[in-house]
Amino acid sequence: MLDISVVVPLYNEDESLPELSAWIDRVMKANGYSYEVIFIDDGSTDRSWEVIDEIHSRMPQFRGIRFRRNYGKSGALNVGFASTKGNVVITMDADLQDSPDEIPELYRLITEEKFDLISGWKQKRYDPITKTLPTKIFNWAARKMSGISLHDFNCGLKAYRSDVVKNIEVYGEMHRYIPVLAKWAGFKKIGEKVVQHQARKYGTTKFGWERFINGFLDLLSITFVSKFGKRPMHLFGLLGTISFSIGFIIALYLTYAKIFHQAYRMTERPIFFFGLLMMLIGTQLFLAGFLGELISRNSADRNQYQVRETIGD
Repeated sequence: MLDISVVVPLYNEDESLPELSAWIDRVMKANGYSYEVIFIDDGSTDRSWEVIDEIHSRMPQFRGIRFRRNYGKSGALNVGFASTKGNVVITMDADLQDSPDEIPELYRLITEEKFDLISGWKQKRYDPITKTLPTKIFNWAARKMSGISLHDFNCGLKAYRSDVVKNIEVYGEMHRYIPVLAKWAGFKKIGEKVVQHQARKYGTTKFGWERFINGFLDLLSITFVSKFGKRPMHLFGLLGTISFSIGFIIALYLTYAKIFHQAYRMTERPIFFFGLLMMLIGTQLFLAGFLGELISRNSADRNQYQVRETIGD
């Protein structure tokens, strides 16, 4: 096996790729690593694929995988992980904001310190406040809900033991929660390293508020799945029991009032409809909720991506 596989998801980064590839190659040769770099072109509309082809013609250890359309970073990472051959897998963004000079120390932490996963921490950032503020809020919520003490879940610069990436599945916006997926899969030694963050040199940021919102929705999803995916009735059964019990108690009260107090027109009282609604909700929680989650989670085509063409083995 190779020492290192570097997975680089990208979308419209043709200007930065030549500089990034030369930088990675320089670091690898200086440290004597055997390596491969896998560029995942996530449906770029610029010259990114042509640039990858040019790089591969000069340096065969740089490979490329091209999607027919834009699937998102999680899809790119999932396909990239499946293609890796290195003992240590390192991910980084293609925009030159992640420094390849961090690779030797990341490699050492995995191979010598025996970490399963090391996540980068961009302690000093060069992003606008419209990106840094939501990121801080997101990281705080992710720490509270996951129980993993990382400062920067969404840092693209991470290092993994090979068996970590081979045993997790990344989809939706779950690339933000790879440490959570790893912990859930049984890889417990997760650490972080302060890494250098550089201002964007080419192109424009792909960050948008819709990603921020989707990230929180996926955080709720992965928190539920990690805690209740194997025992959904522990959640839905509890909520369903509470809801149905409230409705049933209301029904008993109305029946008692009807029999012993000769109360009339009980079905016209709002509390009657509220009790009926609570019993219906309780029943639906038993049936619809967790069944829908299990069906979604075990969907056969959830992680299928159309690969248009491949450069290199």
